[in-house]
Amino acid sequence: MLKTSLSRRSLAGGLVGAAAASLAGCSRAAQPPAAGAAESGRKPGLDGALLGQGVELASRLPQLRSMIVARDGQTAFERAFRGPSLDTPVNIKSASKTVLASVAGAAIARGELKLADRIAPILGPRVPASADPRVQQITVEHLLSMEAGLEPTSGPNYGRWVSSPNWVAYALSRPFVDEPGGRMLYSTGTSHILSAVLTAATGRSTLDLARDWLAEPLDVQIPSWSRDPQGIYFGGNEMRMSPRALLRFGEMHRNGGMSGQTRVLPATWVEDAWRSRGGRSPYTGYTYGLGWWIQESAGQPVYFAWGYGGQMVYVLPSLDLTAVMTSDPDARGVTGHVQALHALMDQTIVPAALRGA
Repeated sequence: MLKTSLSRRSLAGGLVGAAAASLAGCSRAAQPPAAGAAESGRKPGLDGALLGQGVELASRLPQLRSMIVARDGQTAFERAFRGPSLDTPVNIKSASKTVLASVAGAAIARGELKLADRIAPILGPRVPASADPRVQQITVEHLLSMEAGLEPTSGPNYGRWVSSPNWVAYALSRPFVDEPGGRMLYSTGTSHILSAVLTAATGRSTLDLARDWLAEPLDVQIPSWSRDPQGIYFGGNEMRMSPRALLRFGEMHRNGGMSGQTRVLPATWVEDAWRSRGGRSPYTGYTYGLGWWIQESAGQPVYFAWGYGGQMVYVLPSLDLTAVMTSDPDARGVTGHVQALHALMDQTIVPAALRGA
């Protein structure tokens, strides 16, 4: 399950217990599905009773805006519970990091970058003269795996970072709290450095690359999003994609980089992105690959993108299962929401696939 311990437990204990409590406490008076909300009929391959239970629980989460569940390429359930439609691009917050990692994968496939490339020569004058000499050791892979060693700019440091006049220079000037290639240090600044590296290496904006290498072959929209004071597109936050676009993104990865008959990413890249580098979040216990979180759900390996507030893409290749959930990105004061989404996966959606297999 999506917790530090990988053993299955009942709803009475652990992370799932806390999540189940939050689900049970959801008001039945929550806002009903928006007018015109889409819902497909259930398809074979998922246990209808368990899926129905998950839908009922999901409908009572006031922060949840949409949910899509697909099995073996077939949409089994989709609904916009509230808020924008399933085709409206929404802020996916830090799930942007996973999309950005895929842009980097496409750049590597095209020979524009290598995982082993050191970033300082690519960035050139963007590296401040005052930066610690260890910046010279940071590679593209270190950025993707959150192992750059630099003090994170997320959490309590985020505000100072985005208020700075030069985001790339500020992130590169942070003190080293570990060596490059050391422990995982989750940081939006690290992802933003990757955006700058992509721009410097290709001579094209991150937006242009994302549209050309991902949006066009997936036949989805990626609207423009915010940029730093130097014009570098925000790497790691604020991207917008619709729930259905996120489903195509997740399905492409489930299919080893293929979208229909179109090769979007090499299969070897997807395998590498889903290989844990050994880094583990001290807050959740989850491991990390190249832009993807890695854990288990109901005993099955799950790879997921995770954005603040509950912007989720779950991919379980062993079950041919992909699920997307989007939530209010600006909600405050709602505790346990992401844990409740994990519980939906652990206790209803994944078991529905196991029983329907």
